[in-house]
Amino acid sequence: MSMKKRTVLVSGASSGIGRAIAEKLLNQGHHVIGICRDSGQFQHPLPNFTGMELDFSRLADIPSFAKQLQQAVPELDSVIFAAGYGQFGHLEQFSYQQIENLLTVNFTAQVFLTRALLPKLKQKPQSNLIYIGSEAALKGSRNGTIYCATKFALRGFSQALRDECGKSTVRVSLINPGMVDTGFFDTLDFRPGQQAWQALQADDIADAASYILQAGVHCVIDEINLNPPNRVIEFKK
Repeated sequence: MSMKKRTVLVSGASSGIGRAIAEKLLNQGHHVIGICRDSGQFQHPLPNFTGMELDFSRLADIPSFAKQLQQAVPELDSVIFAAGYGQFGHLEQFSYQQIENLLTVNFTAQVFLTRALLPKLKQKPQSNLIYIGSEAALKGSRNGTIYCATKFALRGFSQALRDECGKSTVRVSLINPGMVDTGFFDTLDFRPGQQAWQALQADDIADAASYILQAGVHCVIDEINLNPPNRVIEFKK
């Protein structure tokens, strides 16, 4: 089956899941606009790739960024939200600023960017909004009060938005991965198991995103849950 070439915005495109998604789409011939906090990380020019800078912690910058983006790239028809970070611990261990920052980057900024881009996306013959959630959106867990809250919120948001967009050409999907072996864990005191069957790879999530983009306009893929065959958590010494 031939795949229609799309113009896709990918957040968090400089590393981890976002990078894997961007690379997958570029290899398939799509035009990718990659965004991250520091566009200097996009050092090597690539065909069909445009690197742009946007810091999700700066909410006030999002509306103007979205307006400039749609003026510069009017063919934009899809967005994949892969930016985010993890911070874990008992609630009392979080400062108020840390709580605000995690909620802002993992949830509120994604709502802001969706709000800014949605009107023009509805004018496209076919468009997709794909959110990278987490297994933390399915079940709350100890030490995950704030992180789980951001992912539960994103899941509820995507479900409601999917219903709101039901009569438009916008298809809203959510991918909930289990533990993925990426740099996400570099600053944390735990990581997934190091055997191949104990953690997902970023390419697994990229494959799921590509699958969603291939679906026809008559079909919406609501939610995909991914997990390794044998989930293992290792604590760093």
